[in-house]
Amino acid sequence: MAPGDDKKKVPYTRYAFANAYNLSLLAGAAAVAAVTGNWMVGVAAAGAEALWMLFAPDSRILRRTWFDKRHAEVVAQEEKQKLALALAGLGDRDKERCLALQQKKLEIDRLCEQNPAFTVELLEGELTKLDSLVTSFIDLSTTCHRYLEYLHGVDLDGIERDLRRYAGIVDNASVTDERRPLALKNLDVLQRRKAKISEIRQYVGTARSQLDLIENTFQLLADNIVTMRSPTELSGQLDALMDGVEAVRETSRDAEKLLQAIER
Repeated sequence: MAPGDDKKKVPYTRYAFANAYNLSLLAGAAAVAAVTGNWMVGVAAAGAEALWMLFAPDSRILRRTWFDKRHAEVVAQEEKQKLALALAGLGDRDKERCLALQQKKLEIDRLCEQNPAFTVELLEGELTKLDSLVTSFIDLSTTCHRYLEYLHGVDLDGIERDLRRYAGIVDNASVTDERRPLALKNLDVLQRRKAKISEIRQYVGTARSQLDLIENTFQLLADNIVTMRSPTELSGQLDALMDGVEAVRETSRDAEKLLQAIER
C-alpha cells in the first residue's frame, strides 16, 4: 500500500490533534496565559502545536506505537456497534449462528498463527477474507430474516382464491361483459405477483444454503488448518466461498427489485 493511500485510510492528523494529551496541553497553556497575562506562553504553545501537527502525523514511530493502535481500537468499536445493530433485528437462532461463526473465525486465526508454514505476510490477505466472509454471513442472515418476515405476511392462499375467482369470471363472462377486461387485468397482476413471491422464496432458499456452506467451510478449515502446508490451500477454499457469496449477493439485488415491485 502506498503511503498516500495509507494516510487516506487512517486519519493520522486527527489522531495527532484530537487526543487527551495534546488537548490537555493546549488547554493548560491557554489557561496559564490567561491567568498570568503572559501571552508569550500561548504563542509558544501555538508554535509547538504547529510543529507537532506538521511532523507527528507522518512519524512512522508514532504511527506504529500509537496512532495505528488507536485506529484499530476505533475500527473495532465501530464494527462492534455495526454488529450489535445488525444482530438486533435477528431472531435468537440467527444471532447464535452469527456469533458462533465469529468465534470460529477467531479460532481459525489462532490456529493459523500456530502453523509454522504460515508467515504473517502470507496470512494477512487470507485473514482479511475470513473477516469479509463473517460480515457477508451477517449481511445475508439479515437479508434472509427481512425477506422471511415479508413472506410470512403474504396471504398466498388469498392470492390463490383471487386467482380462481377472476379465472372463473373470465371463463364464464361473455365477451361483452364489462367485468371481463378488469378480471383479465387482475389475473395478470396476481399471476405476476405470485411468480415474484416464488422467486423471493427461491432466493431465501439459496441464501440459506450459502449460509450453511460458509458455516461448514469454517468448520472444515478449523479441522484442517493445522496440517496445511501453505496458505494457498486456505486461499483456494476462501476464494471459492467468496465467489459463491458474491453470486448470492447479486441474486439479493434482484430479489430486492422484486420486493420493491411487489410493494408498489
